[in-house]
Amino acid sequence: MASSFKEVLNSGKFVITSEVAPPKGTNLEKTLRHIELLKDKVDAINVTDHQSSVMRFPSIGGCLAIKEKGGEPILQMTCRDRNRLALQAELLFASSRGINNVLCLTGDAVPVGDHKEAKGVFDLDSLQLLKTVRLMESGQDLGGNDLDGAVEFCAGATVTPEANPIEPQLIKFEKKVEAGAEFFQTQGIYDLDNFAKFMEYARQFPVKILAGIILLSSARMAKFMTANVPGIFVPQSMIDELATVPKEEMLNKGIEIAGRMIAALKKDSICDGVHIMAIGKEEVVPDILAAAGL
Repeated sequence: MASSFKEVLNSGKFVITSEVAPPKGTNLEKTLRHIELLKDKVDAINVTDHQSSVMRFPSIGGCLAIKEKGGEPILQMTCRDRNRLALQAELLFASSRGINNVLCLTGDAVPVGDHKEAKGVFDLDSLQLLKTVRLMESGQDLGGNDLDGAVEFCAGATVTPEANPIEPQLIKFEKKVEAGAEFFQTQGIYDLDNFAKFMEYARQFPVKILAGIILLSSARMAKFMTANVPGIFVPQSMIDELATVPKEEMLNKGIEIAGRMIAALKKDSICDGVHIMAIGKEEVVPDILAAAGL
């Protein structure tokens, strides 16, 4: 693993990131096992931040665990749960502990999670959080006060290349680039031809694009995501491919599909790397990389 994620992004190599989901509780055994498994196989590891508005162990805690294990963490920060004071304080804490990568997110809506009575904050959005990171790097906070010690981050954001219509996503993408995003991890993509068209547009900008690869563990999962997750479209041919194998072989078929997509993205130099999302099956990420020939 290179000394920093920023160095890897600028090295010209095909970048590989993945992510771990913290536990709902203090039992970190599974998360630590996944960190140990991934830390030397990927260039950086995201720690999700109350993904899908489900309360879990915090991203900052998971990032500290990755540092302790010798890995390179990417802190996820959603604006849903914190106001600008808390966001800035967490950035200060992360920077002071050597966590130098941050993915700025607005956050999923509260009603989709497990605390439907919670109050969404949304004092800032992801674009404003990116601007906040850059302001704090200059030595000031959002109140116009000088910082006694500035932060330094490799800051990223997300984009959804398969959104329909795509135009609002492109507008947000350009604004995030202007706000200082250095890399993008995309929502899951399955139509490589469509993604290549997005990349023709994205190549105008001085940012690195990591294609989101979500592991499909069953045909049912593929159908569900297409029907219910905005910005995700699994082609029918891929659903049919999953459905051709027995239920107990679907995960292996999903690994094969993910590996095939990653290999194609790398071979044709379509993007700068991939972000692999195994969604609770992080132990098979090495198998996906092997299937991709990496």
